[in-house]
Amino acid sequence: MQKFEYKVLEVSAAGGFFSGGGVVNFQALSDKLNELGRQGWEVIGSTDINRNYGDTRNVMIILKRPLNDS
Repeated sequence: MQKFEYKVLEVSAAGGFFSGGGVVNFQALSDKLNELGRQGWEVIGSTDINRNYGDTRNVMIILKRPLNDS
């Protein structure tokens, strides 16, 4: 049976007070995901983490990769 390991990546959405949420640096995120993809990680889910009044402060990305049975 195939076994997996999982990783949770928290991405900060920078933003000021009363800014209506933050902004994710998409280039930096793409670079990080490409790096993890080369290590065998695959994104399986994501969600924003809201604070007061629905402002997005962080994004949680869940990744998995197969475990080697060696």
